[in-house]
Amino acid sequence: MIDINLETIKKARERIKKFVRNTPLIHSEHLSQICNGDVFLKLENLQPTNSFKVRGAFNRLLQLSSEERRNGVVTASSGNHAQGVALAAENLKISARIVIPTNVSMAKLSKIKKYDVNIIQEGEFDTIEKKAREVSLKENLTYISPYNDIDIITGQGTIALEVFEENAQVNSIIVPIGGGGLISGIVLAAKSLNPNIEVIGVQTKGASTMYESWKAGKIVYTEEFQTIAEGLLGGLELGALTFELIKEYVDRIILVDEDSVKRAISLLWKEEGQIVEGAGATTVACILEEKEIFAQKNVVAIISGGNIENSLFTEIIKRY
Repeated sequence: MIDINLETIKKARERIKKFVRNTPLIHSEHLSQICNGDVFLKLENLQPTNSFKVRGAFNRLLQLSSEERRNGVVTASSGNHAQGVALAAENLKISARIVIPTNVSMAKLSKIKKYDVNIIQEGEFDTIEKKAREVSLKENLTYISPYNDIDIITGQGTIALEVFEENAQVNSIIVPIGGGGLISGIVLAAKSLNPNIEVIGVQTKGASTMYESWKAGKIVYTEEFQTIAEGLLGGLELGALTFELIKEYVDRIILVDEDSVKRAISLLWKEEGQIVEGAGATTVACILEEKEIFAQKNVVAIISGGNIENSLFTEIIKRY
């Protein structure tokens, strides 16, 4: 049995509250008109590292033993989790090593380099976790999974507590899925607060490992490819906690097109004044593609991050 419940998520919130923002939940008039519903945006792109990942990172590192703190930590990330761990490690005075893929976003890499961490840039999105675990064993460092960890999941679940405090009438929550830590925490908290709530996961076709696994009922290997939502890339570890939670609790997973994500990035800037990366914009892309399923509903879209290359952002804004 996975030992995560509403109480553990509430404790996580108390633990991390002085380190993270209670992010705004704003009503989107434009998206509400598009789907004939009430759409709210949970702006995790306004966290200190412009991503929700700080929640899980602080929750995990704050619970290290004294010996684990002395030895340090290692993690694997395409960018946002790396920044979250780097910020938490810096605040808590813990040494950290970060394994990142060779083709990581330059915007995310430059931000990671601002922190006092040791960077190992090696391999692809689907191999960096294996490398980080090898480093963990070799150097006696605590491995901090980007998703496959109870403390990471409960930290991310604190988002749902904030949503319900401001919008107790929510019918549907739309969440981006990479490894599944974010949606796992949110669905556990949300279904505890309202068993009838619908929780929808979103991926792109290029980053669809969880979707294909969810469809198959078991973790399967999927060949992923370049996507505007590169923050969702990466395979799943066998036995991942997140897969079991998603299989049991998440109502559906929807794949969205690259073009829809780009339109969503542009819309979020032009209509809401928000800079949002591809992964973070997938939830709005879902509303654009599937607007009829959100009609007459009170909907919250999780805007998970805002770390996007300036050149890419400018190109999208000009074109869409």
